[in-house]
Amino acid sequence: MEAAATPDPKRWVALGVVAAGVALIIIDSTIVNVALPTIIRDLKLGLSGAEWVNSIYSLVFAALLIATGRFADMRGRRLVYIAGLAIFAGSSVLAGIAGSGELLILARLLQGVGGALVLPSTLSIVNSTFQGKERAAAFGVWGGTIGGMAALGPILGGWITTSFGWRWIFLINIPIAAILILLSLKYVRESRDANAKPTGDAVGAISIGLGLAALVFGLIEGRTYGWWTPVETFSPFGWDWPSASVSVIPFAFAVSIICVAAFLLNARSRQRSGRARFVDLELFRLRSFGFGNLTALLVSLGEFGLLIAIPLYLQNVLGLSATESGLVIACLAVGAFVTAGMAAPISKKLGGRGVVQLGMALEAIGLAAFALVVAPGIPAWHLIPTLFVYGLGIGFATAQLTGVILAEVPVAASGQASGIQSTSRQIGSALGVALLGVILASVVYNQSSQNLQNTGMPPAKAAAMATQMERSAGTALPQIVAAPDGAAMAQPLEQAFSDATRYTGFAAALFILVGLGSSMLLPKSRREE
Repeated sequence: MEAAATPDPKRWVALGVVAAGVALIIIDSTIVNVALPTIIRDLKLGLSGAEWVNSIYSLVFAALLIATGRFADMRGRRLVYIAGLAIFAGSSVLAGIAGSGELLILARLLQGVGGALVLPSTLSIVNSTFQGKERAAAFGVWGGTIGGMAALGPILGGWITTSFGWRWIFLINIPIAAILILLSLKYVRESRDANAKPTGDAVGAISIGLGLAALVFGLIEGRTYGWWTPVETFSPFGWDWPSASVSVIPFAFAVSIICVAAFLLNARSRQRSGRARFVDLELFRLRSFGFGNLTALLVSLGEFGLLIAIPLYLQNVLGLSATESGLVIACLAVGAFVTAGMAAPISKKLGGRGVVQLGMALEAIGLAAFALVVAPGIPAWHLIPTLFVYGLGIGFATAQLTGVILAEVPVAASGQASGIQSTSRQIGSALGVALLGVILASVVYNQSSQNLQNTGMPPAKAAAMATQMERSAGTALPQIVAAPDGAAMAQPLEQAFSDATRYTGFAAALFILVGLGSSMLLPKSRREE
């Protein structure tokens, strides 16, 4: 990308404007977690619906990042940034007034489109506006905003939900986006990359996006529609799935496999013929880039997938408010802030790879400790040390992983490589919500049914209660317990949801450990050698 010919006198104000835009979209990726129990109750969502509210944002974000980054370079970075803010604000209106789960999910999808336009355009604005040492400082502000705002989201979400209602976590975006659009017109200089050209690879863009969407759909909706034999009829827009013997889920997985295969074959074909392609697979021949992206995907899968279970456990089992839940989860943010600043000096001794591995080890320890502590009725502060250690690991791992991934990438390919590594993280986030959501739902159902039968409840009634617990993501627990004959069910059901949260925590730790294993394949830095 081309740097600005002369320094922009308004560049530091412009940095503040684009950093605020980044903060807006990053907060929205985590602010919903703490509000989910309230949203589930108000809109009568099931667990799969709650997972879609979370994962559709990351999924759309991931599918569009590379394409929107190229589009911003061609059409104008400020123009695309403003367009992204406008789409984000409009979809926030839709989310704020949503009267059904389907409408909220649609709004979150559109928010993902807006976010995908904002993030890469801000990175390009920073890169084109600043030069030399100032550019390094500006990138530090940009990256620090992402880490800090992701951690701040649960605190803000809890406070807004408790004080004003969950709809305001979306409606508050509207005036902020409007102000940022006005400030952008005044302080952000327009820029383009004269060498940026469209790839013309529509097959690549569509096939990878559709493949990922089909995979996440299958994982999230498997328990709803049946992994093989139909449990419920899939009826989008009034059309019924025609097969009475095979569920829609195997079809979704088949579509995912076919689309990903088509994406790979198309990329190789265009590479052999010398044509531009949506993703340059040759970059994955670089060990740091290939294994680094795998590590980023696995780490994000473990990191973000558990965040859907923690607020549900804190509010449904321990009885905390949304604000109190946000404050407990804030301990994770404190840990991340503590180590994010320490990562650079420690990397001088351990190297970037060593800091990433130290971070993942701490994450796995924190997650495993959290899973061991989880139980009905424990004081919430018992969880704080485990989440703090988990946050320490996040701070170390995320602070250095991007640099490790891009270490061997040629400068000319740095833009696409940055988009790919961001996409890997978002894919990991969406898959994490889906996979860990499957574990949470399965254990909630099985343990609820088993525990209730152990109290002497007939199997049919136990299964019905278990289904209610599973489909409400545990939010039906207070209502069940408050019923005339509900007191006897409190302990079995609280234990079931605690067990489900524990197993989900162990699964997240396992994913992090697999990521740690993949990081061992990263090349050593010169200092390590």
